[in-house]
Amino acid sequence: MAPSVSPLEIRTSGRGLVEITSEVAASVSQADVVTGLCTVFVQHTSASLVIQENADPSAAADLARWLERLVPEEDPLYTHVAEGPDDMPSHIRAALTATSLAIPVVEGRLGLGTWQGIFLWEHRTRPHRRRLLIHVA
Repeated sequence: MAPSVSPLEIRTSGRGLVEITSEVAASVSQADVVTGLCTVFVQHTSASLVIQENADPSAAADLARWLERLVPEEDPLYTHVAEGPDDMPSHIRAALTATSLAIPVVEGRLGLGTWQGIFLWEHRTRPHRRRLLIHVA
């Protein structure tokens, strides 16, 4: 079977993690690949991707609070502030996480662990439409 590339658009409501596991799993299912690799790529510089616990939402909330402490807004050393005080911190947060993920495809399904989910991490404070590409081969 030929590799499959599927576009995916996710609407965010502002800063935070949005679980996208089911959307990615649907793309894998449509690709009809039994054994392979699924690559998820976000086409933005102020959002990122992570694989994290999806059973307890407090894990995502704790991660978000930790990253906000690590990369605060309004740092006087930032010079890239054209789009507001969340602009440069969003780029740094994306650089510290990931813009792409590789997940094994095993028996036609994502090879995620029991408590793992795939999340789009919106780093901007206002809502956005984020474009992702899902490649399955």
